[in-house]
Amino acid sequence: MVTGASGRVGDAVAQALDATGWRVRGVDRAPGRWTSIVGDLRDGQVRRAAVRAAGVVVHAAALHAPHVGLVDDGEFRAVNVEATAALLDDAKAAGVRRVIYISSTSVYGDALVPTDRAVWVDENLPPRPRDIYDETKIAAEQLVTAGAISSTVLRIARCFPEPLPVLATRLLHRAVRLADVAVATSSAVAHDAVVGTFNIAGQYPFTHTDCVALYHDAANVIAERAPKVAAAFHDRGWPLPRTIDRVYDSCAATNAFGYHPTEGVLRLLNEPGNESSSKRTIRN
Repeated sequence: MVTGASGRVGDAVAQALDATGWRVRGVDRAPGRWTSIVGDLRDGQVRRAAVRAAGVVVHAAALHAPHVGLVDDGEFRAVNVEATAALLDDAKAAGVRRVIYISSTSVYGDALVPTDRAVWVDENLPPRPRDIYDETKIAAEQLVTAGAISSTVLRIARCFPEPLPVLATRLLHRAVRLADVAVATSSAVAHDAVVGTFNIAGQYPFTHTDCVALYHDAANVIAERAPKVAAAFHDRGWPLPRTIDRVYDSCAATNAFGYHPTEGVLRLLNEPGNESSSKRTIRN
């Protein structure tokens, strides 16, 4: 069962699970190709119908960061926290054996603010929530990890559509392609013994030792670490970022359940319609 199955992440996750042989059902307030139950998870009948006969629940339904300021804080708590608590109770009663919770790297909040170097963001960095979205996602994580059902929390990096130059820059250090999120979730579902909290981020060329240089002279580090990326930016007339404030680290997910992001900057720029005006193919 995938909650939020009509949303961008939920839809991609459901498709990836279906492709690996799972029988997938979805629940969402809006219709969608994987959504067999249209309804609100705050409704007990909807929740119980959703978890009935489910072995695994992937919980992706939530209010998100763009809703901050548009939806009051009580609604955030009701959707992101209270509905999650009730879903966990119903899942336990229905015999669900595993829960995968889709969280966000946004929960690190104010801990992402750099001082004299880029912040290296792994799971050892203590979250410092900065708004109601962060607060409710952390609260939901705590409910999931403290619950009676075996669980994995995936803190996914930024993965929504953006203008191509912006997305390409983000994919250097803090964004992830949707296809990698879907594969990571499918892999986490398949590894029953894996529990804990994991970052799910993109394919980046940097190491922890680059943090000082990335903050003070990112363009030079990119040219050294990823010359094909630097050339691709140059071909398009895009400036390389002068500073990078954070780098997300997915090594824990790689070690725990074999997550290897493949959808990096160069793949994005080689997609149809994204090639440079010279039509030169950039090879990994």
